Amino acid sequence: MEKHLNLKIKVWRQKNANDKGKFEEYPLSNISTDMSFLEMFDVLNEKLIVEGQDPVAFDHDCREGICGSCSMFINGRPHGPKQAVTTCQLHMRSFNDGETITVEPWRAAPFPVIKDLVVDRSAFDRIMSAGGFISVNTGNAQDANAIPIPKDDADEAFAAAACIGCGACVAACKNASAMLFVSAKVSQLALLPQGQPERYQRVQEMVATMDAEGFGACTNTGACSAECPKGISLTNIARMNRDYLVSEVASKA
Repeated sequence: MEKHLNLKIKVWRQKNANDKGKFEEYPLSNISTDMSFLEMFDVLNEKLIVEGQDPVAFDHDCREGICGSCSMFINGRPHGPKQAVTTCQLHMRSFNDGETITVEPWRAAPFPVIKDLVVDRSAFDRIMSAGGFISVNTGNAQDANAIPIPKDDADEAFAAAACIGCGACVAACKNASAMLFVSAKVSQLALLPQGQPERYQRVQEMVATMDAEGFGACTNTGACSAECPKGISLTNIARMNRDYLVSEVASKA
């Protein structure tokens, strides 16, 4: 049987990157527990528009847990109280009647606020541009069976490639480190034969770009992996650190 909630939404409002910003509280009633969190925000924005107020700006696209756009910090956790879900996959049945839900943007200097809950995550794009690719000759695609890859390597590469670049790892880390994201993008190529020619150049350039963007250092607390909606493993960070060390030694040999 469908249930309904009466809630208070305490949401961060900020006009632009230069605005100081503040929390605003909005009451909502008769919210279905079958709604997704983003659908609840749609209801809130419809209410604000009817009242002549500015709707809350928030990122969204696929609403299927694929694109990583729905970056909200909910009650102190990236993407909310459930593990292995994005905000768009979170349903209102996860909250209690009468609850006050606090919603903030990702808090990290390399992710400046554009407006309200929308942050600029183009730093991730610049890291990917620095080395998240392989250089191959153009032409017809090679037959899939022509390059044998051990199943364990293929499985690990696929698991690393599951990273959607949402930034939850950065938001969860006390140092705003991007190590989990970068290591996933390094690993998905380092584990495959196609990624070998540029393997060590790649890790040097992507780590250098990560540092230049202002992300913090990793202290291995594991908050990043625990809050990752795709469950990206910390073993990717270990692999990236090994590759980086090898590349450093090779460059000085």
